[in-house]
Amino acid sequence: MIIYQLFPRVYGATPTKCCGTFSDISNKEIERIKSLSVSYIWLTGVIRHSGWRDTNPAVTKGKAGSPYAIVDYYDIDPDLADNEANRMAEFENTVERIHNHGLKVIIDFVPNHLAREYKGDFTDENFYVLPNERFYGPNDNGFMYYENPAKATGNDVFSPTPSLNDWYDTVKLNYTNRDTWHKMLKIMQFWCSKGVDGFRCDMAEMVPVDFWRWAIAELRKLFNVIMIAEIYQPHLYQSYVEAGFDYLYDKVGLYNTLENIYRYGQRADTISDVWKNLNGLDDNMLRFMENHDEVRLASRFFMQKPENAFPFVALSALMNRGPFMIYNGQEYGENAEDSDNGRTSIFDYTTMPSMIRRDDVHIVFTYYKKMMRFRESHPAILHGAFYDLMWANPWYNNFDPQYVYAFLRYYGNDKLLIVINFNLNESRNVTVTIPYDARQLVGGCNEKYNVELKPGDIKIIEL
Repeated sequence: MIIYQLFPRVYGATPTKCCGTFSDISNKEIERIKSLSVSYIWLTGVIRHSGWRDTNPAVTKGKAGSPYAIVDYYDIDPDLADNEANRMAEFENTVERIHNHGLKVIIDFVPNHLAREYKGDFTDENFYVLPNERFYGPNDNGFMYYENPAKATGNDVFSPTPSLNDWYDTVKLNYTNRDTWHKMLKIMQFWCSKGVDGFRCDMAEMVPVDFWRWAIAELRKLFNVIMIAEIYQPHLYQSYVEAGFDYLYDKVGLYNTLENIYRYGQRADTISDVWKNLNGLDDNMLRFMENHDEVRLASRFFMQKPENAFPFVALSALMNRGPFMIYNGQEYGENAEDSDNGRTSIFDYTTMPSMIRRDDVHIVFTYYKKMMRFRESHPAILHGAFYDLMWANPWYNNFDPQYVYAFLRYYGNDKLLIVINFNLNESRNVTVTIPYDARQLVGGCNEKYNVELKPGDIKIIEL
């Protein structure tokens, strides 16, 4: 499947409208998103979170606030509604609208931490309390936020004085208390009752795997949900899949490898290490080249222009059977030109200029549309096996493993040789050797293929 991550606050924002709302996710917009072969829309930051309405500036990141500092797990953020009093109905209508177009909806579930000024039924027993110590935040600036006793900060900082780089706007939940387990399950059940089809679970690895094993099983007694874990520790992958997660972030594997190939000249054949290190979990990995945490591909801090990202996007989208994700604006080459770090801010009211001036015949949109449709229309990509050809194509074999990566995808009569040149400045003419066992697996093909690659080229050859 293909997931489209949509951050409503920014998605519909314009120079004259500081904050996007659910009404910006119109039928026309949903059809535009669907044209990218998307099957799931991840609505990011819809649950009520910190911000100028609800939280002290001393414990609020930016004016709009972090969407991962939840104020009320059972409410919709008022910023996203045209009529604040009707915000839950507007959310439900948006979910229904998306469903009517044949797509499903994912939202964030933030189980590890919540806003320091959370409004709800949690008590001190649900947190890690630091007895006899008052909280002193790094961003006080005379706003006089008072918390005594202090609670541990969301990123496992068990100190009353977190730093500016810590998640000082949040407090960590305590899962040694089974009451926390039941409260968090109840929250997921609530949102499923509103029509949500699944959850992207924020920092899932910071929550005990035993909780997930229990909660996912309980949730699926009532609802058929998809569960995605944000996780960065590969040694935990197997246990989180066994606990019930469908997909895991492939950030430290494929994303970081591709980033290093671009930034630091890491060899293309190191991509082989990614699938080898997954030990058979390749199909459980969610691949992406952008999300709300990462530097925009087209920014001056990364690949400079969107076309430079095409070979990296192609590899991410075509290498495995698991899902691929697009972050809103990526399909138009959003470069966060007004930011000082190449990211679209999740803490402030901002816009995505590329989304405002978008052109659906633009070269970047056309590329994504074509690539995603190719991905979804080929059984070899959707259902087929993967064969890494790098071991059979060393330096001395008229090949260039420094910059060129080659692999097979095959399913029945649909047999594809995919060769990618990550060198954005130089062409490559290579001979790709298909070893005997690979030819047997795909059901027959030539032993060698001569492939001419322009800079940044992606060649897909039907065998």
